[in-house]
Amino acid sequence: MIKKIAGVLERVEATAIDLAVGPVVHEVLVPDMVRRELQNKIGQGVTLHTLEFLEGSPGRGNLVPRLVGFLSEVEREFFDLICEVDGVGVRKALRAMVRPVGEIARGIEEQDAVLLATLPGIGAATAERMIAKLRRRMPKFALLVAHEGPGEALVSGDVLSETFEVLRSLGHSDTDARRLVDALREGKKKYRDVQEALEAIYRQLHRPR
Repeated sequence: MIKKIAGVLERVEATAIDLAVGPVVHEVLVPDMVRRELQNKIGQGVTLHTLEFLEGSPGRGNLVPRLVGFLSEVEREFFDLICEVDGVGVRKALRAMVRPVGEIARGIEEQDAVLLATLPGIGAATAERMIAKLRRRMPKFALLVAHEGPGEALVSGDVLSETFEVLRSLGHSDTDARRLVDALREGKKKYRDVQEALEAIYRQLHRPR
């Protein structure tokens, strides 16, 4: 499975890009949110986090391998989750992701079916299924900062240190990530893992004032 691909961006179309890797040019499908980030980078080197799927009819033996690309591992992970929802395949998920991941994730977390139903291809019934299946898994993605080009998360032995690195990977600045983690330290609560710490940060940020 191709998990990451780097090359020179040759062309950007409505639903796919052409990426030259040496003498080979790959077509990579991208959601609209990724296309917008890449449209002004033609001729530049780019790296995409990818997943593969087969498209076509198995009975007719005409399956075609496809690549889907994202700007970060977090975006790719979120896309994978969306594809788990009944009635949402790869193509429908690609059409739906027109808003930043953090915004969609907040819509799911806050059970905003009206917002989710405005996504292309996602009607009211699918929006409700997304909420039911994914709501408890959204705090990490809801913290994703748009348009920051998040990098890789680093691993640390300490939960709060690792949480700091994950926040950075989600696009938060060092200063902002440190502020959020310091607020957890002040509470003196022990967190079992990064997911629990991220959920606490999410609740803190969205607490009614």
